[in-house]
Amino acid sequence: MLLAALLVAAEPPAAELAAARELINAGRPAEAVARLQAIDVTDPRVALLLGVARYHSGDPAAAIDVLTPIVDKLPAGSPELLEATQVLGLCLYLAGRIEPSIPYLERTRAAAPGNADLAYVLGMALIKTGQAAKARAVWAEAFGVGATSAAAHLLTGQMMVRAELDDAAEAELKQALAKDPRLPHAHFLLGQSALFRGRLDESVSLLHRELEVNPGHSQALYRLGDAYSRQQKWDDAIGALQRSVWINPFFSGPYILMGKAQQQKGNLAAAEAMWRRAIEYDPNNKGAHYLLAQLLQRSGRTDEAKREFEIAEKLVGSGER
Repeated sequence: MLLAALLVAAEPPAAELAAARELINAGRPAEAVARLQAIDVTDPRVALLLGVARYHSGDPAAAIDVLTPIVDKLPAGSPELLEATQVLGLCLYLAGRIEPSIPYLERTRAAAPGNADLAYVLGMALIKTGQAAKARAVWAEAFGVGATSAAAHLLTGQMMVRAELDDAAEAELKQALAKDPRLPHAHFLLGQSALFRGRLDESVSLLHRELEVNPGHSQALYRLGDAYSRQQKWDDAIGALQRSVWINPFFSGPYILMGKAQQQKGNLAAAEAMWRRAIEYDPNNKGAHYLLAQLLQRSGRTDEAKREFEIAEKLVGSGER
C-alpha cells in the first residue's frame, strides 16, 4: 500500500500538465516554465512541456537540454513524440546547429508533410549544409512543381539568394535556364547578383534578357537603372528607372537613383523632385533625406537643409537598395 501511494504521488498531476499547456497556448510560456519546474522534470511528459515552453519563450538552447534526453523515451508514433521531435529540430536549427537539426526535421516532415513552416526550415537547413538536391525536392513539393523541373531549380536558387549563398544560387539558376531559357525571373536574379558583385556589363546583359521575357518586371528595370548609373550612363539609367516607376510608382528606390542621375546631368530641380517623391513613399528613408539635405544646402536653403539633416540623423541607416 505504501509503495502504491508513493507511485501515485510521483505521477505529475494531470491538472498541472493541462494548466501548463494552456499557458503555452495562451502565449505565456514563462509562466508555464515556472509551473513545470515545480514538478518532477525527469518525467518525460513534464520535460516535453518544459521543452516546448522553453522554445516558445525564445530559449532554444534550454529546450535542447530538456528534450534531448527524453525524445527517444516517448511512445513510438505518439503525438508527444512528434511534438518533441519537431520542437527539438527547430531548436537545433535556431541555435545554429544546422546539421544535427536535419534528421529531426526530416522525421517530422515525414509525419506531417503538409506543414509549410517545417518545409521552409528543412529546406533552408539543407541548402545551408550543401544538400541542394534534397532541398530542391523539399521546395518542389512545397510549391507543387516537379522535383527536376526548371521551376524547382529557380525556387531553390531564390532560397539560396535569400540565404546569401551566392555561388550556389548562381549554379542553381544556371541549371534552371539550361532547362528553360525563357524561364521568368531567373535572368533577373543572376543579373542582380552580378550587379552586387560589380560585374556591370554582365548584369546589364542579363537584365535585358529578363526584360525580353518579362518586359513589365519593375525590379529588373530598377536594377538595370542601377547598373547604368554605376556605369555613369545617366540617360540610359533614367530611361530604365522611369519605366520601373510606371509599373510600380510606390517604391522609393528608383526615385532616389533618378535623383542622382538628374543631379549628375545638372538638373537640380528634377533631382529635388525625385528625392521628395522618394520621401513621400518612404518617409523613413535616411538616404533620401540626406541627399535632399545636401542639395538644399548647396542651393543656399539652409533652414530646409538643416531640417532634412536632422531627420536623417534620427533615422536608422537605409537607402535605395
